[in-house]
Amino acid sequence: MKLMYDLPADDKAAFDAAVGSDEKLMYCLPFTIHENKFVKGYMAFTNKTMYKLLNGELLGTWPIIGSTDFKTEVMYGCCGFYAKVDGATTLICQFVSGRDLPRYAVIVKACEILNEQKDENKEPTPITNSTPERFCPECGHPYINATTICPYCMDKKEIYKKLFAMTKGIRLMMSFPFLVAIFSVLFQFVVPYIEGQAIDKYINPSSGVSGPLSGFISIVIAIVSIDLFQRALGVLQGRFSAIAGNKFTLMLKTVLYEKLQSLSLASLQRRTTGDLMGRVNNDTSVMQGFVTSQLPTYFIQVVTFLVSLPVLAIMNWRICLFIFVPIPLVIFITSKVWDFVRSRNLKLWVLSTRTGYLLHDILNGIRVVKGFGTEEYEITRFKESSIKSSGQSESNAKIFDTIFPLLGLLIRIGSYFILLYGYMMIFRGKMELGFLHQINSYANMVYAPLMYITFIPRNISNFLTSASKVFEILEEEPEVKDIGLPLDISIEGEIDVNNITFGYQSYNPVLENVSVHIEPGEMIGIVGHSGSGKSTLINLIMRLYDVNEGEILIDDVNIKDISQTALRSQMGVVLQETFLFSGTVQDNIRYSKPFATEEEVIRAARAANAHDFIVNLPEGYNTLVGEKGYSMSGGERQRIAIARAIIHDPKILILDEATASLDTETEKLIQDAMVKLVKNRTTLAIAHRLSTLRNADKLLVLDHGRVAEFGTHSELLANKGIYWKLVMAQRKMSQDVERTQAEKHAEKQLASAAAK
Repeated sequence: MKLMYDLPADDKAAFDAAVGSDEKLMYCLPFTIHENKFVKGYMAFTNKTMYKLLNGELLGTWPIIGSTDFKTEVMYGCCGFYAKVDGATTLICQFVSGRDLPRYAVIVKACEILNEQKDENKEPTPITNSTPERFCPECGHPYINATTICPYCMDKKEIYKKLFAMTKGIRLMMSFPFLVAIFSVLFQFVVPYIEGQAIDKYINPSSGVSGPLSGFISIVIAIVSIDLFQRALGVLQGRFSAIAGNKFTLMLKTVLYEKLQSLSLASLQRRTTGDLMGRVNNDTSVMQGFVTSQLPTYFIQVVTFLVSLPVLAIMNWRICLFIFVPIPLVIFITSKVWDFVRSRNLKLWVLSTRTGYLLHDILNGIRVVKGFGTEEYEITRFKESSIKSSGQSESNAKIFDTIFPLLGLLIRIGSYFILLYGYMMIFRGKMELGFLHQINSYANMVYAPLMYITFIPRNISNFLTSASKVFEILEEEPEVKDIGLPLDISIEGEIDVNNITFGYQSYNPVLENVSVHIEPGEMIGIVGHSGSGKSTLINLIMRLYDVNEGEILIDDVNIKDISQTALRSQMGVVLQETFLFSGTVQDNIRYSKPFATEEEVIRAARAANAHDFIVNLPEGYNTLVGEKGYSMSGGERQRIAIARAIIHDPKILILDEATASLDTETEKLIQDAMVKLVKNRTTLAIAHRLSTLRNADKLLVLDHGRVAEFGTHSELLANKGIYWKLVMAQRKMSQDVERTQAEKHAEKQLASAAAK
């Protein structure tokens, strides 16, 4: 997100005159409202002061150091940036909501950081923000939803170049339709000439047939033969287009999917599943249709137009002039209609996409919908979204079906002039009827491309939008990527976390200066309050994200130097949110080891205490689990996930609340299995229920992103720190639950005795 705008010359002069010598410009943002008027001003933030500038005038200054309660507030139609200066809440500036609100939200945090800085000699470092822009910095229009694509500023030539580069290997096959098109155009000119000869030599309007029947039959046979040959070429063109189109789409989808797999978790989480599916399926299909169907058609129309004009000019230059009568007007209207059509197409695309996203979310969260009984509410939401999309589609269709026929009528005006002029020449005996038919056919060949171009804006607009969305993914640099020559090492399991700091936003660290050493084969329990950074630490060790500062070593090798495939293929993971793929139970267990034998699958299931409930399923290990495994209980899904990790036989095992969904009895059986599982294996286990960590060699206690305690269970209890408080709180909770259950049991016995 951009936090440093360039000051205009007059504002910069005013700022330079006012700023102190010991101040450093940190941030510069626009504000757009002043005294209830729209303006173009700027707020400049140094390490000490806020400066408000407008049209070369300094409107005000406020100190950052010493001020408090920095905040943004959404008001009616606009937003405000506030600070408490000298004890009084002050409105610093106003701006239009939406576009700049996220920027000022970051500035709130930046001002707080500047205020907290104690060392005046330390030079402050501006914070950065990786949140993608939502508005184009060039024209100010919003980007296409979930992209950084501006439909008004996109480089269309660059898109065509990228598209051409992607056709390498199938260009010969894709060029065949263009070769067929050339033959098709040539035959288009031959047929009207033959028909003209037939009319002039064999059909006389006044006296009937004037030539031998055999010659006329020969002409008919020639016309039919040419037509059959053209249709045969059309069949070949269609077949080659289908082959080339499918190869192109297969290649494009494969490359796009591979790219999605290489993107970091942060990149994928910024987009919805529906958006990514739309890019892989819908947008690639739009590109295929354009490349294999629409583009050859455009080529045919262009060649036809370019050949028809000189042919007509040679035949009769006066008639050729009539063709150009409507062309300037049509070109002018089409150029004006282009932007209008593009904006309405874009609006329809946005509304249709929103409807698709809504449907995807509703179906994904159908259990929540059913659980809260909000079916009617969701039906209403989907209906309203569909009505908007349908209404826009209907409105577009009405407008397009009105504009384009009118353009077609304008184009045909020249043809009417040609017919009028031609019949006048025939009546005067200066032109043959067959010649007029030939000229009129060629004129229609000129008009057909002109008629077709009225539909081009719509098609190209759709193509450019889809292509931009696909190329945006293909060109995105992964935030987590391998070095040039990554190492493929065999992991033993030693882990060193050295002074790491990490935040999903760089200015807001989740973990800060965390260090811990883990020996191979140790089981480390990670505990702490919610939000203390437990799962984040696990994600960093798995290298789903890269640390901002410090380093993580495995067997004395920085994980950034190890290939991601080698690193994660030697880790087994059971996450807090259990996910099962659509398929059989057996497929899900052997997912981490696709070629595992049935014996290995059963052995892993037994170790995870899953075998007994699996064999009682309708089809045992071949039972379909359903989408996301929702046909099973949470505990059953969790045990299958544990079996999936066990069969992988990893060097490093990561358990993120692995027993959270299990009842007490099953948990004990799992714990017994875990004793064998963690042997000779480095294990990192997160758990809120501390009893599940009784077999841990050491416990790491995190508090507000820092290491609060690290040691054995007995050592931490003796310290009577955070861990001791957590243990005492859970013991008290367990005692309260047991007391409540005992009281309920006693009440039942008394009630039973009274009834007797």
